[in-house]
Amino acid sequence: MTETVTDALDVSATSLLRFATAGSVDDGKSTLVGRLLHDSKSVLADQLEAVEAASLRRGQEAPDLALLTDGLRAEREQGITIDVAYRYFATPRRRFILADTPGHVQYTRNMVTGASTAELAVVLVDARNGVVEQTRRHAAVAALLRVPHVVLAVNKMDLVEYAEPVFAAIAEEFTAYAASLGVPEITAIPISALAGDNVVTPSAHMDWYGGPTILEHLETVPVGTDPAHAPARFPVQYVIRPQTAEHHDYRGYAGRIASGVLRVGDPVTVLPSGAASTIAAIDALGERVDAAWAPQSVTVLLSDDVDVSRGDLIAPTASAPVPTQDVEATVCHLHERPLRVGERVLLKHGTRTVKAIVKRLPYRVNLTEGLAHEDEPERLGVNDIGAVVLRTAEPLPLDAYADSRLTGSFVLIDPADGSTLTAGMTGEPFAAPAARAAGDEGWDF
Repeated sequence: MTETVTDALDVSATSLLRFATAGSVDDGKSTLVGRLLHDSKSVLADQLEAVEAASLRRGQEAPDLALLTDGLRAEREQGITIDVAYRYFATPRRRFILADTPGHVQYTRNMVTGASTAELAVVLVDARNGVVEQTRRHAAVAALLRVPHVVLAVNKMDLVEYAEPVFAAIAEEFTAYAASLGVPEITAIPISALAGDNVVTPSAHMDWYGGPTILEHLETVPVGTDPAHAPARFPVQYVIRPQTAEHHDYRGYAGRIASGVLRVGDPVTVLPSGAASTIAAIDALGERVDAAWAPQSVTVLLSDDVDVSRGDLIAPTASAPVPTQDVEATVCHLHERPLRVGERVLLKHGTRTVKAIVKRLPYRVNLTEGLAHEDEPERLGVNDIGAVVLRTAEPLPLDAYADSRLTGSFVLIDPADGSTLTAGMTGEPFAAPAARAAGDEGWDF
């Protein structure tokens, strides 16, 4: 059965890659994304015609490929990216979901949103400016969110005469900084998004570079892991109880497997109650199966008539997380209204929502000065990254975010109007390479 699970995951891993892009103002990020879509023939004819017409109205002879991604009127007027734009495209080798995220300091929350589900991040740097403050911020956010693969795209190489020493110096500086944050894999690629060098096709101007193009790397980077190596986590979304003559005794628990593998006969524990049972059956797409794995949506039937409801977590008894009411996490505050000590909020973890109170704000990270900490701030403002200590009204089965990006994350919600306040990640924010075990290649998601 393990071979079947592994083979199935390999197919999934090579068929879809979620990645995010980020870059400072005028680094050419939107042009890079537009070039990637255009040269990979992922742009519809009417889209290209609209871009060509808009470019002509601006007095530009060639189509401005940045207009393919900057969809908001304010973005086009200012020439910047404000909100996250998702683009779907495909090549014969892989399907992609691209989150084009803003690079401005005031839109850090947008980058956190776009990169939270990414398996790869492309960080753009202007070859004329090198590594700047925003570059370090983007690397820090990628490290904070445990993005397994980071690509440094050194853009506008045409404006520095395609000089190898310029690229080498930028790549060395960025790689050292990102590695200090614990980023496990960094790939540097010299490009010119405007001219198309090393985006989809290899550059004729940089024969000193022998690495992959942006698209080639996106198509070949390994993503996904064997679910058999991760502890199973099954948040219950819905209880199915037909109570019909045909299914009189049917009681199933539906949801999407967050990680790992579930097998018939596995002893499991229902959290936070701690009730023990055994998986009696698994239904997937209307059929009985012996096993299911992340990210499949299934219905699980237990051998015992235990109390299970929406918001509960089913996990293997041997590797079940310990529920807790004391939550320590790194957070990015998303709302214009600050987060303060003593504030009462709702905490949503998986499919469960509980009441909570902010007990402490231990520190705020100052990304403009490396990773300096400002201890015990009075509040966390919009786009701030810091630490929070929460006390919840009910126990929660939280994993460390370093172990599971899904079951180790949560959001804080305003109980008055339901608006999202803060995104949280449990555990230590950054993992230095020295803290990892010998032979460990990095985060395993």
